[in-house]
Amino acid sequence: MRGLSLAGIISLFLLVGCSARLPGKPTEAERWRAPADVSDFTELYTQNCAGCHGSDGKLGAARSLNDSLYLSFIPDDALKQVISQGRNGTNMPAFSQQAGGTLTDRQIELLVSGIRASWSKPDDFKGIQLPSYSASGSGNTASGASAYQTYCSSCHGSDGAGGSAGSIVDPSFLSLVSDQALRTTVVVGRADLGKPDWRSNLPGHPMTQQEIDAVVAWIASHRKN
Repeated sequence: MRGLSLAGIISLFLLVGCSARLPGKPTEAERWRAPADVSDFTELYTQNCAGCHGSDGKLGAARSLNDSLYLSFIPDDALKQVISQGRNGTNMPAFSQQAGGTLTDRQIELLVSGIRASWSKPDDFKGIQLPSYSASGSGNTASGASAYQTYCSSCHGSDGAGGSAGSIVDPSFLSLVSDQALRTTVVVGRADLGKPDWRSNLPGHPMTQQEIDAVVAWIASHRKN
């Protein structure tokens, strides 16, 4: 009996050892987990963001997230809000569970901290006074038309309908972007597309806060209800 018991125990260990090496058996990292249990930034970003913003935060259909100027411009609360609630009237969906998405509050915090850890370079902008993220007041469209001619018309045409760069008054384009997205582009530019930031549209003459507000108001005034 003792011999049989010992043989049985040995056989059991052999079976367990072999099963751990069975072909096709997933590794711990490959095992299925509930979506709410995912806590790795790379996995969260790949599953939820890379399709629009690019696998390395660039060269996607949407704005690059590996733009250090953009990450210095947008506050954490605003970045968290965009991920959580999306952007009404645009293709940016809401990802938080409270808004019908799949991500927990903790996962959204992990995305925000991971994006900053991967691509933010705050030291590059020390001593630079960035324009405010939100508009300081209602921009004046009349002064916006004048500011547009000064800073933007050389690329986008005298009426905004396009020149060396595309149209920024096209109804289809304006139906896909929010006023805040317009403001962000005016301030931060699009380095991936060759669009200069607020300091470089007219070298030596950065746009003022009022001019930024006004240009955004003028562009947005072409949006059709």
